[in-house]
Amino acid sequence: MAEIERLQFQLAGLQRNRFGRRSEKLADETVRQASEDLEQSVAEKMAGLEAASKAKTRPSAGEPPPSRAQSPKRNRGALAAHLPRVGVIVDVEDKACACCGGSLHRIGEDQAQMLDYVPAQFRVRLIRRPRYGCRVCENAVVQAAAPDRPIDGGMATEALIAQVLIGKYGDHLPLCRQSQIFARQGIELDRSTLCNWVGRACWWLAPLHELMLSTVLSSPKVFADDTVNAG
Repeated sequence: MAEIERLQFQLAGLQRNRFGRRSEKLADETVRQASEDLEQSVAEKMAGLEAASKAKTRPSAGEPPPSRAQSPKRNRGALAAHLPRVGVIVDVEDKACACCGGSLHRIGEDQAQMLDYVPAQFRVRLIRRPRYGCRVCENAVVQAAAPDRPIDGGMATEALIAQVLIGKYGDHLPLCRQSQIFARQGIELDRSTLCNWVGRACWWLAPLHELMLSTVLSSPKVFADDTVNAG
């Protein structure tokens, strides 16, 4: 029934967008969000049905599991080759034969790949600047100059500031939400601090923006997408 409701909603949305009045037309984001909610409901119901089916038709020892009547929708194709592989061996505990007690030897293996996720890891960049003195005259003290920081006196590295900018402008995450994300990792960063970082980073990036704008406008023809809600 949820699948039927999802299809009916999509059909009604398409009809309103195609034939309805301007005030009755649905935004693309509204249609996508409703479709996602319904697809999640379908997946939740399917998981419950599959769990109940496994409990009723649980095979006995040595009996192959029953085949599914309809396989769920999955992404096709192998996982990207550039991703690192971490091996996990799931082995039997007893390597003695259950029939004769002899030692079992390996004759092959089955492999399956699953896409995993490692949460982002914060770290502290410890900058050490050794000082050197002369034992002869005891007057000269030599030390390397401190490296420049993207924000004078700030504790954020270039990578962290870039992540905050991408989250704000690329992923549409307000700074208040980013502050909450940092707090879950035990890092207290006030929203005003993030605002200061973004503002100073924008000042640093202003020359790059001006260069890109002048390069685009120097072309005899400029293409722009004026579609409503583009992107």
